[in-house]
Amino acid sequence: MGSLLETIHSPADLKRLNFAQMSELAEEIRAFLIQTLSRTGGHLGPNLGVVELTLAIHTVFNTPDDKLLFDVSHQAYIHKILTGRLDRLETIRQPGGLNGFMLRTESEHDCYGAGHAGTAVSAALGMAVARDLAGGKEHVIAVAGDAAFTNGITFEALNNIAEQTKRLIVVLNDNEWSIDRNVGAIARYFHKIVTNEHYNRLHDSARRIIEKIGGKTAVEVARRAEEAAKSMLWPSILFEEFGLQYFGPIDGHNLPLLVETFKFLKASDRPVVLHVLTQKGRGYQPALDGQKKFHGLGPYDPETGQTKPVGLPTYAEVFANTLVDLATQDERIVAITAAMPNGTGLDLFRPHHPTRYFDVGIAEEHAVVFAAGMATRGFRPVCAIYSTFLQRAFDPIVHDVALQKLPVVFCMDRAGLSGDDGPTHHGLFDIAYLRGIPEMVLMAPKDEDELADMMKTAVQLPGPSAIRYPRGVGAGVARKPIPRALPVGKAEVLQDGSDVAILGLGPLITMAQELAARLERDGYSAAVINPRFIKPLDLEMLKTYAGRVSAFVTFEDHVKMGGFGSAVAEALQELGSVVPVVRIGWPDQFIEHGKVDDLRLKHGLSVDAALAQVLPLLARRQRPTLVAS
Repeated sequence: MGSLLETIHSPADLKRLNFAQMSELAEEIRAFLIQTLSRTGGHLGPNLGVVELTLAIHTVFNTPDDKLLFDVSHQAYIHKILTGRLDRLETIRQPGGLNGFMLRTESEHDCYGAGHAGTAVSAALGMAVARDLAGGKEHVIAVAGDAAFTNGITFEALNNIAEQTKRLIVVLNDNEWSIDRNVGAIARYFHKIVTNEHYNRLHDSARRIIEKIGGKTAVEVARRAEEAAKSMLWPSILFEEFGLQYFGPIDGHNLPLLVETFKFLKASDRPVVLHVLTQKGRGYQPALDGQKKFHGLGPYDPETGQTKPVGLPTYAEVFANTLVDLATQDERIVAITAAMPNGTGLDLFRPHHPTRYFDVGIAEEHAVVFAAGMATRGFRPVCAIYSTFLQRAFDPIVHDVALQKLPVVFCMDRAGLSGDDGPTHHGLFDIAYLRGIPEMVLMAPKDEDELADMMKTAVQLPGPSAIRYPRGVGAGVARKPIPRALPVGKAEVLQDGSDVAILGLGPLITMAQELAARLERDGYSAAVINPRFIKPLDLEMLKTYAGRVSAFVTFEDHVKMGGFGSAVAEALQELGSVVPVVRIGWPDQFIEHGKVDDLRLKHGLSVDAALAQVLPLLARRQRPTLVAS
């Protein structure tokens, strides 16, 4: 760690540096991030791209009094370093360590917690209006990437800003990437601004002004920059029509230009948009060469950027390869993603069926309604959206898809705990928000081969369906050459038993099998059941075992409230059964970030916890006679 970096304990320390020292500090920060994140993993590329931008903002403004928001906030590592968390950055995304996103409970400098895209401008407007009502003087700055402007929430906020406040700074951080390269008309619009013939003149004139600053005030400097900006008003008309004054685009790595521009914007008497151009992954060639990989990744070799190879395929890869095969056989199948082709695996689908692949940008609601529209014309849309992001599209799922009984398939990656990413990314609520929707068929595979079978099942259904599966590698079960459709609503009994029926949902079938083995060692007869279907439940199976066993046990990687165990308990009650149900799942709270196995033990998602709860129920029944061996 360099000497300058070691002297920065708060933003006040940064304000004492000259521009040469700040440039040196920027390079020290990059070197520190590359080395530190090589051990912990994290969002390296986005943070390398905003080093100078973050330094400039903290030089000019004063958090925590001034409010600084980052859209998503995965690019807030430099902000954390500058606000007293340098000595803890090596704990980022680690158990008990710093969160990978901004977190209000972590620091007074984190004014808004985030994790999902498109929220910064709305939240910043809320803070600005609250300030105005309270008679405050603080500044509010929202840094939003160009990908966030493909999100409907951002445009809803832009529509209201000029009507509701006169003081708000929106920084458009333009690097042409979200996780994958940005798509659509908004991306083309920003490109049009950047490639406008007036851009170089604006950039050069601004640079010359800064070089000649001498005794001129920041306001005089910025006024001349503003006059230059007016020469390119025509491509910025979108923001002007929203009532925001547009400045830029300017070099997001030119510290003097950034600092002087922000000084001017502090004095603005109308809301402004500052368009800055940054380079994602700047200063680290592997990140520049592998933009998607280095958006967010695990540990890597800092010298080469290489990560450790993974032997088994991930569920995302199994999903994508299966979809390729199904789409080859059925021309009605189309694939839709909301700016996540790499994370969902659809980047593997795209080369095989490019005309049937659609990336709609960070717009989950639009993705679902778009899918509904295609379904009305006889297509079979498959929406690959993370469980945590599909939450944003709940109303379209209900109103546009299910109500019309349209055959849209929702493939929800990252269902269950997402480990290091924390509460904004855990997929712990999808069963609860989907199983109450009429017409919905909801499935969870126990392994990779069953995922392929469920996809085959889903694309043949007459109405909507959803499949939830976890992040990462599977159980190591190879796909059959040809997947088979499953009988809807039928569970798979893996092992019969008469004392207890244990239902392990999805990959947690392994916990069900372990619990059964431990109970059998104590002389109990345990049935092990792979439910397959959360909705509709296999009522015939439940009725059979309700007349035989003393207890049910359910395992699920989901909150207990409204989850699979709740569905089983409700069904048993409707069947008139009084057999108790031990539900093993996540408690009614937001789960912190950490290692999955450790968090399961901490929160009672374990075989030991199930055993402790079920044994007293079984003890009420006459213990079976053990046969001597």
